[in-house]
Amino acid sequence: MAASLVSSLTVPLISAVLGGAIALVFLAGYLRRKRAAIAHIPPSATATAADPDQPKHVRPSNQAHHKKGHTRLHHNAADKDAAKKHHHLDVNTLRGHTDSVTALHFSSDGANLATVCADGAVRVFRIDDTSSKSFKILRINLPAGAHPTGVAFSEGSSSVVVAAQALLGSSLYMYADVSAPPPAQNKQQGKLSPPEIKWSHQKIHGKESVINLAAARATHGPGDGSTIIISCSEATDIKVWHGKSGKELGTVDTNQLKNNMADISPNGRFIAAAAFTADVKVWEIVYSKDSSVKEVNKVMQLKGHKSAVTCLCFAPNSEQIITASKDGSIRVWNINGDITGIAWAPQTIPNGGVPAFILGTAGVDKKVKLWLAPQVGST
Repeated sequence: MAASLVSSLTVPLISAVLGGAIALVFLAGYLRRKRAAIAHIPPSATATAADPDQPKHVRPSNQAHHKKGHTRLHHNAADKDAAKKHHHLDVNTLRGHTDSVTALHFSSDGANLATVCADGAVRVFRIDDTSSKSFKILRINLPAGAHPTGVAFSEGSSSVVVAAQALLGSSLYMYADVSAPPPAQNKQQGKLSPPEIKWSHQKIHGKESVINLAAARATHGPGDGSTIIISCSEATDIKVWHGKSGKELGTVDTNQLKNNMADISPNGRFIAAAAFTADVKVWEIVYSKDSSVKEVNKVMQLKGHKSAVTCLCFAPNSEQIITASKDGSIRVWNINGDITGIAWAPQTIPNGGVPAFILGTAGVDKKVKLWLAPQVGST
């Protein structure tokens, strides 16, 4: 019985001894690895871990190098921005807008510049000298619910016509005396006195929005020099207005799905429209002997672009039209003459056996002329 008891106690005892020995072996190995790892830690790192007062900005050298590189890239970007801001042709910046500027228009004397901003306001800047450090600003707040989409000066620099969009459709407002001298209380603030609405029209293009306004003085033929304004809708219609009275003088339809913009020649004679198609249509404003607008007639169609015309403008002499198209080209068209139509051949045509680009023109002289495109560098 005693032998049996000794045997039963020996097995657990031996197991406990072996288990303890194995645990000691693993513990010794762990301590050796720990000491080896501590021995390989750099002095700066151990000091940081031991001293809680060590500054937190101390980083390993590779991070510091990365930071220097990042700073250098930041400085390069800043230098590029500074170069852009100090371009020798960049003379000044008009500040005061709180959102994107969507339209602008100079007065006929160049002294005022009107802008349309997405913040819902129209601003008129008085520009006596482009190098000035500050400019007088007139802020025009439209009637409640109206958002400006276009602006043009009427009657010199004394009034502006504003196109606006509301829930019920597009409207026109004419604000007078926008260049009046500021009252005494506003002189210190650089502000102009608030203008008043002289006339207005609602739903001028139904519910369609006005894309842009353009204005010119009627100096061609019997024109009396009064301001003619055109409003171009996002649909296909363009309307002609008398700037001072607000009277509607005529309407034209481009019949080109939708308009992109329209412009009027500086002498008030022609209207040109850029629309969905590649063709540019031109109308002539015919004046009566009493200087009133008699009619508006289509007189020519400019063909040659391969895609929609997105932008156009007249030259200062009213004899050329510059057009820009989605086909990537910019073209200059001469409209001075009795030409009723212009068309470029879509492909080259042999001219004496040599392929050439050909332009065709139609005129009131009952003739169609074919013209060779000039070579680059030719005189």
